[in-house]
Amino acid sequence: MNERMELALGRLAGIPDERIVPEPYGDYFRRVAMFLLSVRKDADNAELYRDILPENYGESYANPDYAVKMLGSPMGQLLSAVYAELRGIIPCVFEDDEEGVCVLLELFLEIYGDFSGDELPSPEGVKLHFRSYLEDYMPAYIADRIRRQVDPEMSFAADIIKNADLSNTDYLYRFGEYVSEDTVASAAYLITLPEEKVRSMANAFTEGYRLGFEHAGKTLQGKKTVQIVYELGFERMIRCALENFEQMGLAATFVRAPYRLVTKTQNRKNGYTGAIPNMQFDYDHRDDLGLVLDDEYATHRLRSLREGYEEVKALAGAHAGPAVLETFGEEPFTPAACENRIQMTDAQQAKSVRMRNEGIQITQRYIREEERSFTIISFPVPAIGKDFREIFDEVIRINTLDNRVYGDIQQALIDALDKGYAARIKGKGANATDLIVRFHPLSDGEKETAFENCVADVNIPVGEVFTSPQLMGTNGVLFVSRVFLNGYEFMDLSITIKDGMVSDYSCGNFGDRQEGRRYIEDNILFHHPSLPMGEFAIGTNTAAYVMGRKYNIEARLPILIAEKTGPHFAFGDTCYSWEEDNPVYNPDGKEIIARDNSISLLRKTDPGKAYFGCHTDITIPYEELGSICVLTAGGGEIPIIEDGRFVLPGTEALNGPLDYVG
Repeated sequence: MNERMELALGRLAGIPDERIVPEPYGDYFRRVAMFLLSVRKDADNAELYRDILPENYGESYANPDYAVKMLGSPMGQLLSAVYAELRGIIPCVFEDDEEGVCVLLELFLEIYGDFSGDELPSPEGVKLHFRSYLEDYMPAYIADRIRRQVDPEMSFAADIIKNADLSNTDYLYRFGEYVSEDTVASAAYLITLPEEKVRSMANAFTEGYRLGFEHAGKTLQGKKTVQIVYELGFERMIRCALENFEQMGLAATFVRAPYRLVTKTQNRKNGYTGAIPNMQFDYDHRDDLGLVLDDEYATHRLRSLREGYEEVKALAGAHAGPAVLETFGEEPFTPAACENRIQMTDAQQAKSVRMRNEGIQITQRYIREEERSFTIISFPVPAIGKDFREIFDEVIRINTLDNRVYGDIQQALIDALDKGYAARIKGKGANATDLIVRFHPLSDGEKETAFENCVADVNIPVGEVFTSPQLMGTNGVLFVSRVFLNGYEFMDLSITIKDGMVSDYSCGNFGDRQEGRRYIEDNILFHHPSLPMGEFAIGTNTAAYVMGRKYNIEARLPILIAEKTGPHFAFGDTCYSWEEDNPVYNPDGKEIIARDNSISLLRKTDPGKAYFGCHTDITIPYEELGSICVLTAGGGEIPIIEDGRFVLPGTEALNGPLDYVG
């Protein structure tokens, strides 16, 4: 390895001064070579990411449109994708991953060598180099990521968190992630907080995790690890959480958010991460797999996944699941159209969906759903604005609301909902929502319920009752004027439902209606031709809603909090996916029988058609809500909400916070 590295670095060092590759390609190789040579642990963090920051992205080869402008098509798209992959050298350098560094340098030099010959290579020839690299190192890359998920001995991030001087923000630069001003400001703010407040944040996080097991009737006995997923800046809280988890007998594992094409997922933040340097860069390269995805690639990836888990079978069996700290407050992002970004064909999209679903099934065999749990909590970052400190304190309060109080109120809601066969939800004003959601019928109302009483365990904060709707008979239109989903902003989002399935959709983000449809297909449908309504819920956390209105941050609230601030509807899998056969009970002892729908039932005959690998919540805020009523047999109605306020007896206390906004 030392010899390979020495040869690669020696060859690379000469490229910035060479003129053997004809223009315009020579400029690409010189600039990329200079980037590769600049990556060192002592390099300025901003310089490592300078080329893809928004102010420079217009003239970066990481930008497919610029690459095509300078290099032509399709070579521009291809070399832009190669450069995006080469940027993965940054974490390799910081983790002393010499092989990771070396193989990236060798990939670059192989392609450079082809352009240095008498004839320019064909795009297919360059693509072959890229594909060979991906397939050759796929087993090692996937196995490494799996091991980091379940093996606490892979302790790069944990060592920093446990041992660094957290009273000085300099430690942030040791991770090899982008450190923005906001990242530094988050860490600096946590430094100022009293120990008691930091511990209360950590306690809510870890206690929610423990309660997730308890409420689901699962045991932590025999479990040894918990994966921490978070964004840099919260290390002081995470250190406290590690201590709490250790008292439960759990060692923490940390996996960096995926930075290699063969391990990337829908969720950009699927792991610990720094700030995102440029959401547009991520968006433009989200489908780079379209360069190589075919049956052979998919088969190879699934085989690598199985082999990777098999190598750590015992460790995977002792893994308890993830504990996730989300952040929010960044300016909502709407991507600009990138004409030359790589886009998968319809056949590749279908293949990608099947590959993802089969990958989930493989993971389930080693980290069994019925034996694991999770928790998610969320905190703001300074980008949320001048009221950051006040908002942060409000979020701490909301994250620690009394489960018992909300549990009783939510039980009153469930008792009313269980008396009906459906709910009708209508918007008001410009909100065109008009939906009938059908419930699963109860065989024995004394022992069964269709709705779960959700307190603060796996989803913090407290505040919702939810069900998996019956698809047949669930019809109408869902409309939201503005919503923030999976990191993207949607304006005037409209989704039409027919028998529980998405039948039409549109949004107002783009002047071109088709571009808006593609935006929804990318970020809500995730390239499925349609999705079922997997969840209907009524959010009860009016305190969170009022916080959003008070500080004018509704559009910046994460789904985790936003879903508690009104009725919401999730498209994709149900809340019980992969666990439908495991009985679940509410605190009153009733079994929640609405764990399936007609799509998830296909798991018994064709699991590939039963699951979608996504679950996206869309919330109607109270101010856009006209009414929710329960429809009962014989034509009766039980009002739940009217004109954005709770009217059902037993729920009146929820209106207290609403008095703030009138």
